[in-house]
Amino acid sequence: MDVSASPSLPHLRAGTTPHGADERLLGELPLTVLVGVTGVGKSTALEALQKLGGQKVLPNRREVTDTVMIWPQVGRAVSDREERFALTAQYRAAHPGGMAQALGSLLADTRHWGLSPLFDGLRGLDEVRHAAQRFPAWRFVALGAPDAVRVRRLLGRGDAFDRVIETATGGELRARLDGLAGVSVVFSPAELDGLAALEGPDCAAAEVLSKVRIVLSERRHYDPAAAEAFLRGLPPGRALILDTDALNPAQVAQAVQDWA
Repeated sequence: MDVSASPSLPHLRAGTTPHGADERLLGELPLTVLVGVTGVGKSTALEALQKLGGQKVLPNRREVTDTVMIWPQVGRAVSDREERFALTAQYRAAHPGGMAQALGSLLADTRHWGLSPLFDGLRGLDEVRHAAQRFPAWRFVALGAPDAVRVRRLLGRGDAFDRVIETATGGELRARLDGLAGVSVVFSPAELDGLAALEGPDCAAAEVLSKVRIVLSERRHYDPAAAEAFLRGLPPGRALILDTDALNPAQVAQAVQDWA
């Protein structure tokens, strides 16, 4: 598939045809790659980094996923997060490196993107390990936050993309949360009590339940702890681990700039 025709991936195309004079495979360039699941603060960190100037930011994970993984499978846009997880899992079955494999295979016009762009982002052990082993010039910034904090951030950011189809009525939220598969592995009873208490006039029960399901789905498909553990084993010059619950976006950006 020639992704150069897609308006969502400007100055990028599949690397299966001869290279132009100014084109390089992203797998060969010294990318800085953000690693983390939804709600850890990648977008706000990127905004803060851009204020400091420097690297060009490539189309994000969602855009690459839509163009390279989802449209070739179903020929339509998919907004439901759990359906997207299922489709990307099918892609990974054929391409074990997942997003890392898709990204590294794209040709970039370096006149537009420069020689060391930044990408948001990779998730999970398989993607991170593939990227680290196959693309030795890539460097990784892993952002993390507690899962309950991630749910609150998803509720606060109002992104229409952060949804799964869900219904719940007032008064039953705590019981519905208890009934979610795998919830006790991810959230403590106290955390679930706190999340159930968020229900109110400005926060519908269905919204809380939807965001918790997103976090659980991501934990099933992409284990952030395993990815972070792998990155901690890399040389310090290749991986930086940051806690976005302890650092504000400006501090994250400054830490990345100092490290770079």
